[in-house]
Amino acid sequence: MDFAGYGGFHLLPLIVALLLSSWTPALVSSVAGGGQINSNSVLVALLDSHYTELAELVEKALLLPTLEEAVGRHNLTVFAPRNEALERKLDPEFKRFLLEPGNLKSLQTLILFHFVPSCIYTSSFPSARHRTLAGDHVELSRSRSGEHCVDSAVVVHPDAVVRPDGVIHGIESLLVPRSVQEDFNRRRNLADISAVLPTGAPEVDPRTHRLKKPAPPSPAGSPPALPIYDAIAPGPDIAPAPAPGPGSCKHWFDGHRQIKDFIQTLVLYGGYNEFADILVNLTSLATEMGRLVSEGYVLTVLAPNDEAMAKLSADQLSEPGAPEQIIYYLLIPEYQTEESMYNAVRRFGKVRYDTLRLPHKIVAREADGSVKFGQGEGSAYLFDPDIYTDGRISVQGIDTVLFPPEEKSPALPNTVTKKSSPAVNTTTVKPRRGKLLELGCHVLDAFLDRARFTACL
Repeated sequence: MDFAGYGGFHLLPLIVALLLSSWTPALVSSVAGGGQINSNSVLVALLDSHYTELAELVEKALLLPTLEEAVGRHNLTVFAPRNEALERKLDPEFKRFLLEPGNLKSLQTLILFHFVPSCIYTSSFPSARHRTLAGDHVELSRSRSGEHCVDSAVVVHPDAVVRPDGVIHGIESLLVPRSVQEDFNRRRNLADISAVLPTGAPEVDPRTHRLKKPAPPSPAGSPPALPIYDAIAPGPDIAPAPAPGPGSCKHWFDGHRQIKDFIQTLVLYGGYNEFADILVNLTSLATEMGRLVSEGYVLTVLAPNDEAMAKLSADQLSEPGAPEQIIYYLLIPEYQTEESMYNAVRRFGKVRYDTLRLPHKIVAREADGSVKFGQGEGSAYLFDPDIYTDGRISVQGIDTVLFPPEEKSPALPNTVTKKSSPAVNTTTVKPRRGKLLELGCHVLDAFLDRARFTACL
């Protein structure tokens, strides 16, 4: 008995040292981060809790210093959504919107909307509005069945984590403030974008055969301001015949609505936001395309995905007219689907499609069971076929931005003559003779042999 007590007395300092060594890193890190945070804080409990998705969003939003400062000033109530609500039930497009670098402010507003700068327990759950750290208010209420609600989300785990400086309540869904929802709708909804405003028919420069800025609005039923037949040169078209075309004097098509639908389809499809942004914000090509479709023309759009657009340098887009030239080369004045293009390259081996960037053409051939555009390193594969097809506009996704091949300058005639000429030039240059000498030679030729005089040769 004495030996056991003696051994336990000597082991006690070792146990205390081990406990202090395990607590020290947490205390040091917490003090270094906010200055007043300890290991028993509600913020530390959130980072170590089962609400890992919310904790990851807090780190991605760069809000740890802000929350540490808030915990140091007052208590916090955290409404933490379950991991399932953020993994499966959250709209993928909305989650992609939050994680984009340009939408950091919206992500921070969304996270701070789940923090209330006061301690609210379910035992004293009030039916009132409380101001959050984001500046907006949340409505706390109780349903008829006795469930606690935060706005439209039900509290499924009340008082899940309780700490001296705050409490964490588990809720079933994510809380989205009105400002973040409006930002997301403004990005997704194209109703307010000026890309489809009816600003009149496009004009074509007769010297360059390229579209210029839109002309003033023209009355309904009037013909185009300038003919665009040079830009709509016929090509190999194996697709089904389109509806009534130009010259029918009947405006059957709402081109601006169709352009808006295809751009909205690109945004909702995902992965083509940069191309849609160029069509809508950086250029006025969407308006020009809408006018062409309204007149009965058909278009096939080769849309590069976001990964391909990210490879473009700032210099390639900053030059005047550079974005327009890039898009013109990706517009084919034919209606082609993935099936029609693949059948064409299988039948003919190589097909040249006209583009709106005259006189350049896009060469298509079959490769690896798909359609390959271009040649060499700058070639692109048909990546997402038939993203949008309505009989007049066809959108095909590609994995590389296509550029026309560099034009080779023809060789100069003088250079070819020099290369093919012999090393020694034996050509004899005849001296020029004056009129008087020429007259004398004619007189001598009448009486004597002209070959005897070297000056007359």
